[in-house]
Amino acid sequence: MFAIKGVRLQQPTETKSTDRQRAGAAKASMSRRHYHIQNGSLPFSYYNGMNDPHITLVLQPLWDLVRSQDALIRSPFFPVLFNFTIYTGFCLPFVALDFCSARVPALRKYKIQPQAAPTLGMILRCLAQCVYHHAIGIFPATVAHWYWAPVTLPRKAPGLPQLLWEVTACLLLFDFLYFLWHLLHHKVPWLYKTFHKVHHKHVSTFALTTQYSSMWELLWLGCFAAVCPALVRCHRLTEMTFHIVNIWLSVEDHCGYDLPWSTHKLVPWGLYGGAPHHDLHHLKFKFNYAPYFTHWDRLFGTLCHAVGDHGAPEQKLAKD
Repeated sequence: MFAIKGVRLQQPTETKSTDRQRAGAAKASMSRRHYHIQNGSLPFSYYNGMNDPHITLVLQPLWDLVRSQDALIRSPFFPVLFNFTIYTGFCLPFVALDFCSARVPALRKYKIQPQAAPTLGMILRCLAQCVYHHAIGIFPATVAHWYWAPVTLPRKAPGLPQLLWEVTACLLLFDFLYFLWHLLHHKVPWLYKTFHKVHHKHVSTFALTTQYSSMWELLWLGCFAAVCPALVRCHRLTEMTFHIVNIWLSVEDHCGYDLPWSTHKLVPWGLYGGAPHHDLHHLKFKFNYAPYFTHWDRLFGTLCHAVGDHGAPEQKLAKD
């Protein structure tokens, strides 16, 4: 306080008060972030994946690497090359396993139908059809999608929780859409004979039978795979991750092996069917229409599983 000629003047405190408030807010923000990191908890804002730099930065280097290939990703050729490369890359280890398991009993015990093995001719036929379908069907469809929905690459990466949530949502949505399509094409004889029967040519599946189907079916699957990220409004990195996971799970479904690290053994409570679940569908036709999860088949009364080791054809069936 100051007194000048009898007038009491008060020292200005507004600036100091504002500075103290700003410093306190910054300290509190840093404390909250430190708490979240140290205690493994995440703020509610993880849903948009952008508000917490500690979360966003986990995927930012990966996203920056992807964005560095901007010209390739924006190319109309990228989707078909991406799909074909990922698909064949996931199939090749199982093709090698098919050849090895025919000679190594320790590997053959993991085969769901051990008496069945794909021949070289069957493998080449599936691969040739895959190339043909990608060239005359998938490529024109992806070019049309590229034209009507140009690729955008945001600067920021999604948060890791956001990516995991969106991939899970896309898988659940894809599972539902394909379950309805699949059920319809089994219940309507004309649809089955005209469009879906070709996929059931192989009663004992192997990896390359995943996309051994009619062009009609393949285009519908591609449509579902494209629509799901759009409905969920995914980040572009999440969309790419979903496609990779989706291709892997579909190949694993058809691989013909019940391996110790298979997805259905990692997901608890029987929520995920996996290769034994889908192999039984190819064997018996009238059960297990959902590609991945089991809840829709359980709800519709079409869930069935084999009783015994690895679901061999001679085993009894147990219907849930």
